[in-house]
Amino acid sequence: MDRMEELGFRSETDRQIFREAAAPVELSPFGLHSGMFVPTLERQGTPEQSRKWVPLGKSFKMIGTYAQTELGHGTFIRGLETTATFDPETQEFILDSPTLSSIKYWPGNVAKTVNHCLVMAQLYTQGKCHGTHLFLVQVRNMEDHTIMPGLEIGDIGPKLGFDGVDNGFMRFNKYRIPRMNMLMRYAKVLENGDYIKPKNAKLTYGAMVMIRVFIVMDAFKTLSRAAVIAVRYSAVRRQSELRPGGEEAQVMDYQTQQYKLFPLLATSYAFLLAAEGMSQIYAKISSDIERGNLEDMPQLHALACGLKAFCTWVACEGIEVCRMSCGGHGYSHASGIPKIYANIVGACTYEGENTVMMLQTARYLSKCYIRGQRGESLPELIQYLTTDLNVKSTLGEDCSFESLVAAYSHRAARMVAVACKLQQTNKKKGMAGHDAWNKSTVPFIAATKAHCHLFIVRNFVTILSQKKIDPATHNVLSQLCTLYAVYGIVENMGEFMQDGYFNQDQVSILNRKVLALLEDIRPNAVALVDAFDYPDHLLQSCLGRYDGQVYEALYEYSKSSPLNNTDIHSSYYNYIRPMMQKRSESKNISAKL
Repeated sequence: MDRMEELGFRSETDRQIFREAAAPVELSPFGLHSGMFVPTLERQGTPEQSRKWVPLGKSFKMIGTYAQTELGHGTFIRGLETTATFDPETQEFILDSPTLSSIKYWPGNVAKTVNHCLVMAQLYTQGKCHGTHLFLVQVRNMEDHTIMPGLEIGDIGPKLGFDGVDNGFMRFNKYRIPRMNMLMRYAKVLENGDYIKPKNAKLTYGAMVMIRVFIVMDAFKTLSRAAVIAVRYSAVRRQSELRPGGEEAQVMDYQTQQYKLFPLLATSYAFLLAAEGMSQIYAKISSDIERGNLEDMPQLHALACGLKAFCTWVACEGIEVCRMSCGGHGYSHASGIPKIYANIVGACTYEGENTVMMLQTARYLSKCYIRGQRGESLPELIQYLTTDLNVKSTLGEDCSFESLVAAYSHRAARMVAVACKLQQTNKKKGMAGHDAWNKSTVPFIAATKAHCHLFIVRNFVTILSQKKIDPATHNVLSQLCTLYAVYGIVENMGEFMQDGYFNQDQVSILNRKVLALLEDIRPNAVALVDAFDYPDHLLQSCLGRYDGQVYEALYEYSKSSPLNNTDIHSSYYNYIRPMMQKRSESKNISAKL
């Protein structure tokens, strides 16, 4: 931390890159503190609260995390059971875990690292529940780090990944905190116990929206690192003869390998630009919210939920493809890929389980569809819902950006319409509203994926058309953008052809275009992964080394195995030799008989 101050890092992006370089692959135990705890104090606390607490957080005198998930509830925030009951006589909130399932479970770094925690709890005052709110809770003594009386805290044990993060559990037993420890920027509890509600209940969800923006960037970083490893290794690895009698070919020269990896390379670039685009939207809408303009808040929430789910799903699937593209060596930790996978796969369930996230976006799309049918104006990102579905594709041999964006807009508009019409049909059959919704959620998930896919394609195209980029770089990025869009159509062709949007000739054009783009990208593939500028120290991969010395690195890695510290392992003396001797003795006895 001191070193970052010495270097003058002020941008959170720069600070995050530096932290990753200090602890490659492993997540920092202070990641949630810097990325969620302090920003939430800044955005959710009153000016007085921020002035008091934020300097303590930034100086690491106060180290904190965020506690929402419980044993029995996670994504369903309204179902949380931890209570915070206001006591007007003492001007305190009493935090309690009334049931076993109400124990806070999974908060990162709560087990051993932090001394404070932002706790999401059901607010009770004057005998009435006002829903979930955030409370700043001291969990350990600031002098000797002992657990505060009235709390039970511990670690939850080994996990699939995140070995550097002490995820824990926390149980409250009538634990008291001052009234002013409730974050009161939007909602308030007065000294007499009166509750002042916020202008919009979703204002208190700002911290979760922010972290979902970060997760989209994490999806880019993890997928791109796996792509770097797989592409570099494919350039080094030689296997079989591509031409009879010729030398063994680079694996990357096989079209099947290119079809596996180059679309993921394109996806990495698409996700990077999508994450940056989403960050800009978040900054703009957050600024509007600060000025009291809440009009675009539902759009921001829907976009954050949808992209968080879409990008983490795609990243996990893509990383697994990268691992298998490395052959048997990809299964070894020496490849670096297993750690990358383990560290992103959790994002499919933390900070909102992906299916639930998709359905939250779907509800927003459903409302927008109804508004569009009424002729009402729609937000810019959703205006595609008014697309004329009778119009067919004009795609030609060039697969222009305009025709590709039109195709994705048509697909998303059609699929949203199909899901909404099914929901409406269910209602007409006499189903209750909630049952009609539940019976249409599968097509709504598919429609939401199409919506997110459209955003990423359109964002990529928009950046290429608006940014000043030198011609050579623009040409290569255009190839990647086209590959991302065309490959997405080919792999989901049924959704684009269901209403005859493409004709057979256009389908043939798209299939040819994918294969042609593989050839176009091949000469620049290694340069394109090098452009991510991940140092070997960060990748922690024998296969993805910048210098290509893969086999030397694998040999040295294998020699470093702890099992090689002795010639004969203790298991030989304890188990193998006794077993062999016993078998030998049995044979001797049989021979005598």
